[in-house]
Amino acid sequence: MDELPENWTYPLIQPILLEKFWQMEKQSYTKIQLAAKKTIEYIQSIIKPGMNLLEIRRLCEDKLLELGADSFWYWDVGAFVFAGDETTVSVSGKQYVTSDRVIDNNDILTIDLSPQIGNIWGDYARTIILENGKVVDDIELIQNQEWKSGLQIEEKLHAELLTFVTKETTFEELYYYMNEFILKNGFVNLDFMGNLGHSIVKVKSDRVYIEKGNKSKLGEVKYFTFEPHIAFPDSKYGYKKENTYYFETS
Repeated sequence: MDELPENWTYPLIQPILLEKFWQMEKQSYTKIQLAAKKTIEYIQSIIKPGMNLLEIRRLCEDKLLELGADSFWYWDVGAFVFAGDETTVSVSGKQYVTSDRVIDNNDILTIDLSPQIGNIWGDYARTIILENGKVVDDIELIQNQEWKSGLQIEEKLHAELLTFVTKETTFEELYYYMNEFILKNGFVNLDFMGNLGHSIVKVKSDRVYIEKGNKSKLGEVKYFTFEPHIAFPDSKYGYKKENTYYFETS
């Protein structure tokens, strides 16, 4: 059912059982997101020039399974991997094909992970920078100023999200506010649908998006992603950072 009943058979017991269930479910979401985070950290520790994207995808998916995922919820693809001028590409998972492109000594990659445990989804994306053959994991140390600016604005967007949204904020309001914020900072939204994220659900068809026309409130969903895919206008490089967010209940 969409809403809980008003009259419980055991009103002192059933709410406690439900609260325990929500705690267990939250732990499951935390576990799958942690698996995705650790997978990105693993790839950053081993990636090097000469590796191709097919190998990186395989390593990501194997690591996700090793860390507890049992499947991949987005068209059975566990890792969407792009490099160089491919990083501006925005495509549905249904059409995605991993290229056999080889990583250069100085390169930029975006990796978007979609692990699943049972019907619990993870969703996590990062942009990785290589300079002089090594991953630069501190944004302030990136020498390429365009790449540095792209990652800095991703951090700024996520920080702005936390100051702007409340449970009453609608998906549409967030869409307009963040797209304006992206433009004010000199970037464009690359997403092929124009949205900036979606609700985390258990059936793909139930997802709702951070898009124009969606009057649903953020507080009406348990979890939602924020994943701005951006670039400087007419640039061949794109940037993505994705986290899953939720509102704490008191």
